[in-house]
Amino acid sequence: MLKPVLLALLAAVALSACDRAGTPTALPDPYAPRPYVELSHPEWSRNAVIYQINTRQFTPEGTFRAARAELPRLRELGVDILWLMPVHEIGVQNRKGTLGSPYSVRDYYSVNPEFGTMEDLRAFVDEAHTQGMHVILDWVANHTAWDNPLVTEHPDWYDRDWKGEYHPTPWWDWSDIIDLDYDQPGLRRYMTEAMVHWVREADIDGFRADVAGYVPLDFWENVRRELEAIKPVFMLAEWDQRDVHARAFDATYAWDWNNALHDVTMGKADVGALFGYYSGNESAWPEDAYRMVYTSNHDQNAWEATEFERFGAGVEAAMVLQFVGEGIPSIYNGQEAGNDNRLEFFEREPIVWREHPHGDLLKRLIRLKHDNPALWNGASGGRMVPVVNDAPGQVLSFVRRKDGNAVFAVLNLSPTGRTVTFSEGPHHGSYRDAISGEEVAFGQDTALDLPAWSWKVYVKKAPT
Repeated sequence: MLKPVLLALLAAVALSACDRAGTPTALPDPYAPRPYVELSHPEWSRNAVIYQINTRQFTPEGTFRAARAELPRLRELGVDILWLMPVHEIGVQNRKGTLGSPYSVRDYYSVNPEFGTMEDLRAFVDEAHTQGMHVILDWVANHTAWDNPLVTEHPDWYDRDWKGEYHPTPWWDWSDIIDLDYDQPGLRRYMTEAMVHWVREADIDGFRADVAGYVPLDFWENVRRELEAIKPVFMLAEWDQRDVHARAFDATYAWDWNNALHDVTMGKADVGALFGYYSGNESAWPEDAYRMVYTSNHDQNAWEATEFERFGAGVEAAMVLQFVGEGIPSIYNGQEAGNDNRLEFFEREPIVWREHPHGDLLKRLIRLKHDNPALWNGASGGRMVPVVNDAPGQVLSFVRRKDGNAVFAVLNLSPTGRTVTFSEGPHHGSYRDAISGEEVAFGQDTALDLPAWSWKVYVKKAPT
């Protein structure tokens, strides 16, 4: 049997370690929970709404200078983070259409002359900052245009197919680009320095990373470290896996949310499809991961459907859920004008701007999100707590609470009117209708009439 003194010595060794100077340091408790998200979100992102700008179609001129003139309108709308689709010169070799895809980058240090000059872009960013907004650039790290100078200067930086030739990303019809090879340290340094350049020289506030998951995660984690050494940045990944949230990206795409809501509004599923999404969101994803929820973006608008086609009669309810449920909302330019046209991708087709009820609705929803901490992003906001109703296949109801603030949302996601009552849930008490301002009290026997595809949002503010 070991002597007590030896047992004590072994226990001390097991519970401590030494730093490089030989000073004992306590080992972390293996049973203590640790936060999954190790990065720090910029303070200005905690209740932010994203607005995507397709510069080519955003104004009749299709330039940064013309877009700059629209910034006061965007500030009035209430959006916070302006996401510019790629701003670089576009490749000519194997170009698609007349003007080509902005995701076929010919030079990472250039500005597409179609949009203006570097000075025009800087002026846009400066004015956005003056208006209280931040700007992120769409960054295409996975591939380049065929005629990017890197092809001849660093041919070893490109991936090869089974024939030993350059090739587009496998399985996609992206014939105007060729894939890069991130096994090459020189490529990693070049791409990182190019991103640093835009933060230093144009005061960019972060990036949206195109097909982020096709590029190694350790590359993005190092990029984040180098950018954070300059200023706080916001990073959005076109990806839908939680591992990128730990040390690289603030936000990812909630593709499953969009698809589940599409199935519900198209009659392919009932509200249970959203239960599945929100269950996974709470149980399998870190609370402080921002998952981007959207009803339209450049991909779906160009290739699949407008938001009107995708969500049909339920489009307004879908927009409301985007803002009152968990997630960071994103708006695609033109939604506030009720754009129901699929915009061309390789040609000029400016948005037809007009007054539309969706503009007023978005403005109300953005203001509601900003003003009520229960609706803020990630751990800064409140979790969705289900409120059980007697039509669970058609009506979604939940409460979000944070620091004495609360939002009670009820959405009829069906083509039939419903009168619903509520049982279990933290919904009892007095609220104010977020639209009409009417005071409403919910008790054990309260019933709510909901026409087809209608919704109600009730708010409660913490005492000041």
